[in-house]
Amino acid sequence: SLSLVLVGSAGPTISPYVVHEKRTAVPPDWSFVRRHHASSTLLLRFALKQRNIEQIGDFLLDVSHPDSPNYGNHWSPSDIANKFSPSSDTIDTVREWLLSMGIDAHRIQLGPSRGWIKVDASVEEAEHLMHTEYNIYKHVSGTEHVACEAYHLPEHVSHHVDFVLPSVHFDARIGRRDGDKSRIKVGQPGSGFDGPKTSGSLQTSDIQLDQCDTVIIPECLRALYGLYYDPVATEENSYGIVEYTPQSFVQSDLQMFARNFSTDLIGKTPMLVSIDGGRLLSDAYTGFNYSGEPNLDLQYGMSLVSGKQAVSLYQVGDVAEGGSFNNFLDAIDGSYCAFEGGDDPSIDATYPDPAAGGYKGNEACGTVKPANVISTSYGYNEADLTPFYAARQCAEYAKLGLLGITVLYCTGDNGVAGFLGVCLNPDGTQSASGTLFNPTFPATCPYITSVGATMMKANASVDDPQPEQACEEVIYSSGGFSNYFAMPDYQVDAISNWMDKAGKEYAVEYAGLWNSTGRSRAFPDISANGANYAIAVDGEFLLVYGTSASTPVVGAILTMVNDARLAHGKKPIGFINPVIYSSMFTGAFKDITEGNNPGCGTSGFNATEGWDPVTGLGTPQFPLLSALWLALP
Repeated sequence: SLSLVLVGSAGPTISPYVVHEKRTAVPPDWSFVRRHHASSTLLLRFALKQRNIEQIGDFLLDVSHPDSPNYGNHWSPSDIANKFSPSSDTIDTVREWLLSMGIDAHRIQLGPSRGWIKVDASVEEAEHLMHTEYNIYKHVSGTEHVACEAYHLPEHVSHHVDFVLPSVHFDARIGRRDGDKSRIKVGQPGSGFDGPKTSGSLQTSDIQLDQCDTVIIPECLRALYGLYYDPVATEENSYGIVEYTPQSFVQSDLQMFARNFSTDLIGKTPMLVSIDGGRLLSDAYTGFNYSGEPNLDLQYGMSLVSGKQAVSLYQVGDVAEGGSFNNFLDAIDGSYCAFEGGDDPSIDATYPDPAAGGYKGNEACGTVKPANVISTSYGYNEADLTPFYAARQCAEYAKLGLLGITVLYCTGDNGVAGFLGVCLNPDGTQSASGTLFNPTFPATCPYITSVGATMMKANASVDDPQPEQACEEVIYSSGGFSNYFAMPDYQVDAISNWMDKAGKEYAVEYAGLWNSTGRSRAFPDISANGANYAIAVDGEFLLVYGTSASTPVVGAILTMVNDARLAHGKKPIGFINPVIYSSMFTGAFKDITEGNNPGCGTSGFNATEGWDPVTGLGTPQFPLLSALWLALP
């Protein structure tokens, strides 16, 4: 860190204080304990505004839209750092305000990223600085957390700050109380893991292609999406699947799956990339709740790219801390932690971890080369995070797109409700009894590709013209409209068409329950089958459901598109949304027109002709996608 010294200041600018961030209520399972002690110490961290960040969508569109002369001219990490690192004016403004408030220069530290200013302050000083009150809150698990209900910054300073930590954010890494394993679900990030669902054991592994309406195996997916392709550019190509401790895949289950459904994976294993102490866990962490998600992701992701293509398993976080999306982002893009910052220690794990079993090394920062396609089957609800925090992370996904990386996230399995089936209340809190639609994140970030779920119709054949509908068995494909993010340019035509045909009716039927302005980011973008997957867990086959299943399948299909492009001397496809929403790709996805996504006491939205907030543009057709992307430069 660099100590900030005031040089030649003409004195601080005086401006009135304004509310910077505010919470409407204490989140579920938390309760107020007491005011924080005035003499206690806080490490205040000011996340500085990034230069040119308001143009990041335009920059991304420039290299991602098929009509752009710069299509495929992806940026380098240094290009990104040079374009977005905070300005000297931003740093000076925040520094001079802190000095004017009596904070000694030696206590004001600029991080090596130039993206954070850190101040060791007493609670009393912090409250004076930001016109707030710090409290101690306690979670039902026993975890305590420091937070405030709102904080203020001088108006001239607020323009230079994304957010301050600690503040209104709440801990998303809740620990368990010894002996009480019912308090919190396994897996992170988020305050509870909401992974794939199972309907129980599969009695036979002798599954034929004419049974795909009741059991999905890799051959069903190849037939549905035309994925008959032998990869040839495997040395240049890459596919990464992200898992968060304590979720952990089991090699013996992968081999059981390989022997039955994907013989070219016999003897194969994913390439383990450990991030912040991530490792495969011991026998103490077995069963569907621990290995269901990663087993599903890897058994199908690896099968569909074939045994010729290596697949990276990004295992994030140690057993004691777990990890968050930002810990992963830190590891794959050094500019995020070494230039712009972005971590919130109340949400993101911090290393070294002093806890028993904790990772003792330094936090990973730019140490992992990102794969061309990255699939993640985890998520938050938008309302779990503040708009500033979500926007900061969303901008990082845009930077990955600028680098030429395709980022996929599942939408969730609860229809118009959020993860864990909770909905919004009018005061902004979330509960199972809420009535307002609850969009998920990062699915609503306009710079990632969000994936919903379909299912085979009853008695349908994979050879039928329209064999699939929106998933309505065990899970419902999450979809809807963001409360945080504006509609990106690439979606305007598709969503305007939907609003004119169906949206107006829903605006009346569900008046006040969803963001019906027609100006917000809509999701999902696309879908794939997410029902009745046969997966091996603990030596037996289970039937599994979820957008957790559809997302790595889409990732595998796009990885094979990349293989075809690389084999022809072309670059990876990168951020795909501007392309797939363009007129050039009309018909490249099979339109899904049946089914809906109920939640929050409603029937949700219906799948309909064209884009819809249940299945997006539809399901991928590999032969068409491959040919169309090969036609692009």
